[in-house]
Order: sequence, then structure tokens, then C-alpha cells
Amino acid sequence: MGWFHTAGAGGRDPSRYVVTVRRTEDGRTAGAGLVLGHDTVLTCAHVVNAALGRDMFHTRAPMDVDVPVEVSRSAVGSQRHLARVAHWIPPRAPGGGPVRPGAREWLGDLAVLRVDVPAPGLPDGPGQAALSVGQKLRAWHGSGADATVARLTVAAVHGPHGYVDGASTGMAVDVGYSGGPLWCQEEDAVVGLVAGHFLPLDAAGHPLPLDFQNVIRRSWVIPWQAVEAELRPLGVLDACRPVPPDTDEHAFGLLLQAIDDALPSPTGRGDRARRLAQLCGVEHGSDVRPPSAEDFAAFLLTHPRALAALTGLLRREDPRSTDRLLAAGALSRTPRLLSPSEYADLRGHLRALDPAVSARFPEAVRAALPHLAAQPGGDSVDALVDRLEILPGDGHASDGERRVPALLRVVEYVAALAPDTPRARLRMWSDRVAGRLGIGRSALGERRYDAQEWARSVRGRAARVRVLVQVTKAGRSRHRLRIWCDEGAGPRQVSTESVRTYTASEAAREVLRVLDSLTPPPEDERPPLVEVLVDRGGLNLPVDEWAAQGRAELVPGVLGVEYPLVVHCPELLRRNGRFVSRWRSRWSRLDSGKALVVSDPADRDALYSQLVNQLDTVRVSVDVPPGPPRDRIVQTCLALGIPVVMWDRGEDGPSHSVRHMARVATRELPDGVHSYRAGAWANPPEFPGRPVLAWADADRTVPRLHLSEPQEGP
Repeated sequence: MGWFHTAGAGGRDPSRYVVTVRRTEDGRTAGAGLVLGHDTVLTCAHVVNAALGRDMFHTRAPMDVDVPVEVSRSAVGSQRHLARVAHWIPPRAPGGGPVRPGAREWLGDLAVLRVDVPAPGLPDGPGQAALSVGQKLRAWHGSGADATVARLTVAAVHGPHGYVDGASTGMAVDVGYSGGPLWCQEEDAVVGLVAGHFLPLDAAGHPLPLDFQNVIRRSWVIPWQAVEAELRPLGVLDACRPVPPDTDEHAFGLLLQAIDDALPSPTGRGDRARRLAQLCGVEHGSDVRPPSAEDFAAFLLTHPRALAALTGLLRREDPRSTDRLLAAGALSRTPRLLSPSEYADLRGHLRALDPAVSARFPEAVRAALPHLAAQPGGDSVDALVDRLEILPGDGHASDGERRVPALLRVVEYVAALAPDTPRARLRMWSDRVAGRLGIGRSALGERRYDAQEWARSVRGRAARVRVLVQVTKAGRSRHRLRIWCDEGAGPRQVSTESVRTYTASEAAREVLRVLDSLTPPPEDERPPLVEVLVDRGGLNLPVDEWAAQGRAELVPGVLGVEYPLVVHCPELLRRNGRFVSRWRSRWSRLDSGKALVVSDPADRDALYSQLVNQLDTVRVSVDVPPGPPRDRIVQTCLALGIPVVMWDRGEDGPSHSVRHMARVATRELPDGVHSYRAGAWANPPEFPGRPVLAWADADRTVPRLHLSEPQEGP
């Protein structure tokens, strides 16, 4: 067990891992969850939907919404906290897309919550093992009450679904068990999550009356191996799962020597050890017998925040030993950058930011770390912090000076965007962490100056109000629409129908109706940007020419004449994940990057080899006659991550609009194309082109789209 009592050490009551997820409306139990780590809870996405009063299969992540949770602490009873979604894997049908009402099984359906809990946080999570046939399991209602335990046996496991049968006596799995852990006593581990219960139905799917033939105690569950498959790309389980210390023998030996030198006295070692255990939220051994240096080193390589907490205790009185401990810990993948209190404080500061600032967190990451590989779109701030915490410093320190970690640099950039009070709090936090790490004030000051200069350069480029319109074909000359508005804090859906179809004129009238409802900020005189989301087959749809014509209309209402209108094809952009980082890198160079003109229809293969790693090319103009060769060139550019691509929809020869727009700065192209379209409407001979502008802004989010069946997403 060791002197420090960490996760899985000695018979913890497994019901203590059960979390109550409560409804925001009335505080009643919505379902259950599982403690994964000191600030992390895992549950089903449909449980979170129930807690927030949403439809069970709602797909959009509630990233900025508080979810009430209650965690049982045996010594002090239950404690209530607020949590937010860090990672969201919505329920999905086996073939992809949304789950139909009445479905009995589905895929995905996981939500990782970050709990707003002061240091040291929740207890360590349990051991984890695979679900297998024949295992004897226990499950608890979301309340976690001992009397609610249900005894189950695994009947079958089929890929992402497991099937368990309840005992004929005792509690049966019912409403409120979803999202809770399945505990296997033999494995001493959690082996899955409860997902749903089968009810007796007739052939038409209607509930059968209760009788002795219609009693079913079968439930379906998410096997732990399926949970791991869903969460592995996110790194969630690795961050919560303790790493055995013997996997880092070199680090262990160096830590052993550093601890012997820093804490030679048994009395001093015992005092530090008890304080460290308190900071990390773990129980400890005898108050009389201090831990050995081996116990100490093993704990530092087991608990991810123990090394940071210990260096905080030692920095002031023994900076040399503190530096040795940090250097030794850097050889292991286990220690994280921040101590429990530093991490909790940072999350509190970031949560208190205005949503308009929080929405720019990914932009600040790209500005602070321009060479960082792209992070998946739609992640929460908590998830980005987790990834940034394990990245090394920025490489600009002088000889003998510690480098500024990536996370501290990003925090400086976020602080530069914030108003005075939150900026001061974030900078004071950075100062404390930098001091504990032994980073010189000049090194951090240089990064702070860089952040201030960047914020000054972008302050004049406030987030533009935009309307996003997903357009999908629905038969001859008809289309389906899904519409979102984004005033700067991210897309919010304003359309309610996905079944109705529109003619071009009806669609223009609907989009104009939404645009009329917007109230742009008084200081921003720019018209809203209309961003049309299409699949690869819709890139040449003349949406900019759609007009709300009718006898009752006093003006034509042409979309591309009244508003700057661009197209965006997420399908092509996300088609090859390896090019997403190149897209973000190119976007960061939008004001200084190069422009390329392609005029030879046979240039596609040469274009690939030219652009694949040419990150200073941010804009491509395709001056090729209409037809498949031009479409292939356009789609190749978009798939390679070129953020700005322009072509002319109509002309057979050299394009007037492409030549005309060559004089317009890249960032001003949406307004430049808007002006050209207005000129073409008033004077076609002088402006004969029909320009199309594909515009993929890496600083603004778009909904996650299922093009076969449109739906919302982050």
C-alpha cells in the first residue's frame, strides 16, 4: 500500500465512486456518474441532457452550462459541486447521424465533466478492467444509496454493447442508474457504464402490460473497452490513470537522490509528507514513522500533481533541490505542470472570464504557439488546458534559464484579451507558477510583452457578427436550411425545422428574416457576414444570387448584394485530419502570407506537391474555365487547408472578377467580393464576373455537421 494511500489502495467502498447528476430545474436525480480523477467525472451524454432538461438525444455540447453533481465523501457526507462538459461524445446511430426517437440502442453517449472543486479535489478514481461474459457486477442508482445496489451478471458482449441480467430478487436497474459504474468485485475495478434498460414491447414497439411473462431484467451497458476506444484519442483516461513508478526507473533514481538531499531529516521528511498528502487529497500512513525516500519518489511518479505540490513547499527555502526535483520529474510522463491548487485556481479564473474572451481561447493558443499541432475543433477550455499542460517550453530562454512552459505563455495571451481585473488575476497566477518553477521574471516578461503586442494588433479586428446557413439539396430546385447566428460567442441555432424545403426565393427570404432580427453592436458598422455551409457538391450553388422576389417586396433582396457572402466546406477541410494543422498555421499568416494564381487546368498534381507543405501560401485564385478540372483544383486547395480560395462561377475565359480581386488584401476579400457583386447587379457590362469566395476562418467555430442529416454540434 505504501505510506501515501493512492487510488485502489485497500478496499475503498466502490459506491463512493458513484456520482449523483442532478437536474438543474428541480434538483432531482437525473442519473449517475463515475469519479475518474481529482476533478473529473464520466457519465452518459443523455444523462447530462436530462439534467439540463434537453431532449435525450440532443447532440450539441453544453460547453458553458453548469451541471449540478454530488459526490459522496465518507468522512464528511455528500458534497455538491458544479461541473462543465470538457469532452462530449453525443449519442449516435450505428450508421452515424442522430438517434431516432424510440431507438433501443445507440453508440457514443459519453460526457467527461470537469468538476469545480477546490484543491485537493475528488478522491482518486478506481481501477479499470474490460467487461466479459459471466462477470458478477454491482450497480447503484444515481443517489449512491447503499440500498439501491443491483446485482447483475454479464450475459453477452457484442462490440460496443454489453448485456447484463439482473437477479430475480433485489433491486432492478431503472431510471436513475444510467451513467453509473458497473463494479466487478473479482477484478476490483469498474468494467463499464449503465446505459439503458429493455422494456417488454410487442411487435409494433408498444409497451406490453405487466404479467409474469413480460418481466424483463435485462439492461444494456457500455463496456469499458468501448469507453476506452471512444476516449483514447482525447487522452482523458491517461490523465486520470496512475502510472506505476517502476516504468520510469531513471527518473525514480534521480528523484530518490534529490529527496535524500533535500529532506535528510526523518522529522522534516514526515512534516513535508503529511503536508503533501493534504495538498494532494490522499490519506497517509503513520504520524510517527515518516515515509522512506522510496515511498516519496514512488508517490511523485504516481500522483500527477504531487511533484508540483512538493516543489511549491520547497522552492523558497531550498531552490537548488527544487530545481533537481523538477529536472528529474521531467524524465517521466506522469508529473503534470501544475499543483492541485494552481490547477483549481486557473480553472476558476478561466471560468470567470466573459464568454466573448473565453470564445477566443483557441485563437490565443494559435497566436502564442504558432507551431503547435492543431487541436480538434469544438474542445472546451478545460480540455485545451489539459493538452497544453503537458507541452514543453517555448525554446527562447537563455543558457541556464528555465524555459516558459506553453501553458503559461497561452495564459499570458488570454490575459491580454481580458479586462483589467481578470487580466490582473491571470497575471498574478502566472507570476506565482513561474516563481515556483524558477523561471526568471525577464523570461516571463518577454512573453507578456509579446502577448500585449498581439492583443493590440487584433483589438481592432473585433469578431464580426455572422449568420451561418447550411444548405443541402432536397430535389429539383429545392433546398433544406439550417441557420445559426454568431454574435461573437459562438454559433447558436435559430432555425427549428430540418424537414421543410425551400425554393431559392423562399430561402433568401428566410435568411433575410434572420438577418433582420440581428442587432449588431453599435460600434461595428460592418454588415453581418453570411457564411454558407455546403458539401463538396454545393460549392457552386449560386446562393449569393438568390433573391427574395415577390409582389410584396419593395426591393429585390439579393443575398450577395446586400451582405458579404462566403462559402465554407467543412467536409473537405476535415476530410484529411493531417492537413488541419496546416490550415490553422496558414490562417495565422493571413495578413502576411502569399497569394497564388492557378490558370492551367492540368495543374492539380503539381499544385498538390507545391502546396502540401508551403505554409506561407494562404490564398489561391483559380482562373480556370468551369468544368470538372476546375472543381478538382478548388477541392484540392480546400482539402489541403488553404483558408481562402476564389474562383469565378461563370466565365469561360480569363476571369474579370479574379483579376479585379487581386488588388484587394486577403483579409478584406469578403467585403471586396460583396462590393463587386453589388457592382455586377447595377452594371453587368462593367462587372461581368460571378465570383465565389471560399473562406475558412480558423478563429471562428462552425457547427459540427452531419451532411446526410444536418444536426447541431460544437
